Amino acid sequence: MFKNDSIRATGRRKNAIAQVRLLPKGEGKITVNKKPADEYFRGLPHQLRDVRSPIELVEGAKGHDYVIKVIGGGISGQAGAARHAISRALVKADDKNKKTLKAAGFLTRDPRMVERKKSGQPKARKRFQYSKR
Repeated sequence: MFKNDSIRATGRRKNAIAQVRLLPKGEGKITVNKKPADEYFRGLPHQLRDVRSPIELVEGAKGHDYVIKVIGGGISGQAGAARHAISRALVKADDKNKKTLKAAGFLTRDPRMVERKKSGQPKARKRFQYSKR
């Protein structure tokens, strides 16, 4: 298989970045960091469901193999980044998929990030306990 045959896309969520290669003529296998997806996301089932949801939503998406490389963030952010990347790759593969994936909210990058810790406080919003005496 030539590298030029594949479709590439990038997805982001929190501090995680996912790069996906959509390989034509496959059986629907998902590989994340050289491991099967169900082995990589074995923690909670909703993370694996997140990654597979754009593939199940679009008909004809199971005819591709997905090679995903994720870096940064935690396991939940990586699952969201992989979902975003797969959705973008499916739109590149066929423009008809855009309406379906946009309606499901898979093409929108989730802007929520962790708020920074402020000085003089133990966390971002938590304050030290006030003591009058």
